[in-house]
Amino acid sequence: MKRLKQSTVNRIAICIPAYNAALYLGRLLKSVEAQEIPFDEVLVYNDASTDETAAIALKFNATVINGERNLGCSAGKNVLLNKTSCNYVHFHDADDELLPNFTHLAHQWIDNGNCPDVVLFDFEWRDQERKQLLSKSDFNDAALREDPIRYTILNQINPFCGLYKVDRLREIGGYDVDAKILYNEDVAFHCKLAIAGLTFAAEKEISIINWRMNNSMSASNQLKCAQAHYEVMKINADKLGNTYTKEIAYKLWANANALASFSDWDTAKKSIKLATKLNGKFPPEQESRLFKLLAKIDPYFGLYLREQFIRFFKPDLRKKHR
Repeated sequence: MKRLKQSTVNRIAICIPAYNAALYLGRLLKSVEAQEIPFDEVLVYNDASTDETAAIALKFNATVINGERNLGCSAGKNVLLNKTSCNYVHFHDADDELLPNFTHLAHQWIDNGNCPDVVLFDFEWRDQERKQLLSKSDFNDAALREDPIRYTILNQINPFCGLYKVDRLREIGGYDVDAKILYNEDVAFHCKLAIAGLTFAAEKEISIINWRMNNSMSASNQLKCAQAHYEVMKINADKLGNTYTKEIAYKLWANANALASFSDWDTAKKSIKLATKLNGKFPPEQESRLFKLLAKIDPYFGLYLREQFIRFFKPDLRKKHR
């Protein structure tokens, strides 16, 4: 394959936080080697792995930074962010993959002289076992450009799909490492960037594969993810004051439903309380008329009653949550 010339001005680092990633890291690094334009730096943070993660990274000539104790993904990304000498960075999960066109597309953005601070790249979501296509992301470029704060509150942005200006990330301190938001760290990160005033756009050509793993951190810790999401929305509400109250309340209502499904009534009640404080007793428009009526009387009671209805009449929906 003919490789294109690297830019001498705009340099891109791929930064990979990795913990016990030996099973899949080689696949990712092979896709890094296959890029049409080489990455200028390939950095791997070995987060105190007990397997062959570091050895595999070195086999592919990556620069390895070894952690003495397990710090977690966000802290690892911050280490890599501070290590790179490049002016753009792409974080990537060790168990996902790049298509050969990623760096070519990235340079089309950054070499034109008017690149936003954050570019989100659309991706395929594929099943690891069967390799079949499950879905494709569809970031809305116009909405991202018009109102990044609203977009990052309402939409899940994954950790492996961004291209970022290094100096802007360093200005805002990179990822937050508060344990309360650990399981919703990427939502917190992108909301933080938008609230800090970073500009966003989207690349619509597919260049990334996200592999669905049944034992991934999010799939294995859905309750913790919902609990962390409440904390992230609370942080956003504190930062934004009386703006974006409807958007935050919308996410809190949805999150309360998830928390109720796991019988975490304490955090569900907190979510409902904050949602009503921000936007009154107004659940999302798509909710049923009956639920809206119950919510006007007592939002928490309405949530509780609906959850009991689901458990009694549709128990299969809740078996996996028990």
